[in-house]
Amino acid sequence: MSELISTQRKEALRKILARLHAGEDPAALKEEFKELVGNVTPLEISQIEAELVNEGTPRTELERLCDVHMALFKESLRNELDVPDWHPLHILLAEHTGMLAATERIWQLARDGGESDELVQLGKQLADTESHYQREENVLFPYLERHGITEPPAIMWMEHDRIRAERKAVVELIASNIAGKLLTIKAKGIYELLSSHFQKEGKILFLSALEVITEPEWVEIRNEFDAIGYTPFAPVIPAAPTLDADAGRRTAAGEVKFAAGTLAHTELAAILDTLPVDITFIDKDDRVRYFNQAPDRLFVRSPAIIGRAVQNCHPEKSVHIVNHILDEFKHGARDVAEFWITMGGKTAYIRYFPVRDESGSYLGTLEVTQDITRIKSLEGEKRLLDEA
Repeated sequence: MSELISTQRKEALRKILARLHAGEDPAALKEEFKELVGNVTPLEISQIEAELVNEGTPRTELERLCDVHMALFKESLRNELDVPDWHPLHILLAEHTGMLAATERIWQLARDGGESDELVQLGKQLADTESHYQREENVLFPYLERHGITEPPAIMWMEHDRIRAERKAVVELIASNIAGKLLTIKAKGIYELLSSHFQKEGKILFLSALEVITEPEWVEIRNEFDAIGYTPFAPVIPAAPTLDADAGRRTAAGEVKFAAGTLAHTELAAILDTLPVDITFIDKDDRVRYFNQAPDRLFVRSPAIIGRAVQNCHPEKSVHIVNHILDEFKHGARDVAEFWITMGGKTAYIRYFPVRDESGSYLGTLEVTQDITRIKSLEGEKRLLDEA
């Protein structure tokens, strides 16, 4: 990204931001900003914020001063987002509009003592907006980070957490039928918070995304958005264009490609052997095909069982149960079978799951065994890491 920005211009912008952080009045810097920098781009703001963090500026300070930055830059940042209706950014912006309208209406109803049924409905809609932030945090932000845009997503995520806290307060007040002054204050607060946050996303984050994210990537993003789901404020969404979203991607030799990433064979084996559970896979013909090398296995497994009929791995008295479970799995009559037993002072939790392909065809059965002795004893919460 550095080749997009002249060293002189970048340094001028960095100094202006540093002076803002030192407490200078934004109004006094406007003219100097215009002369030295001219029309700043969202990408430049993104890079300068990254440099400030690298130089020691806490992200919390950048978050606090984002509004100051916007006041300084708003005359030079373009406003339009010219994207088609299927585009992820079009969906996010439409949700922005809907959420702002809803919070403004909640504020109005709370202030004026309006219709309680409408207030309850708006509260339910506001409570159902988590997918908006999940789509940004888990899909859009990672794509931006791949292109070197790290600080705006990090700061926006911090603001998301503030929004979540304020949203929860408003929703709980509405659900508890507590209107009046307190709800008015809280509703006004979240409306103003969303208004500021959405402006920053629209003028900096989204425009930066348009600069660096490719068309095939936007199709990938849209597909991942669809998988997470949408808020009640999403527009009618047309289908995305059909593109080769994997164009240019290749799996290196010795790697296994999955729907969500690739792993080297050595990594895959190590991950499976690190799982805190014993797993054994039986194929569609009831033959043992694989078991992991989990530490502290509950049941002995030897490579000699690979290829063995699973019925021969159980005592005769329980074979009928094994066959019954497998038959129900094969015919789609059951999705899990579970047992728990005590052995050697430990509680073993044993579960069986049918493994199916995307079309629902039966591929085999996965046995998962776990020592849950300690898990059963857990109470309350633990939020701090033990020191080594």
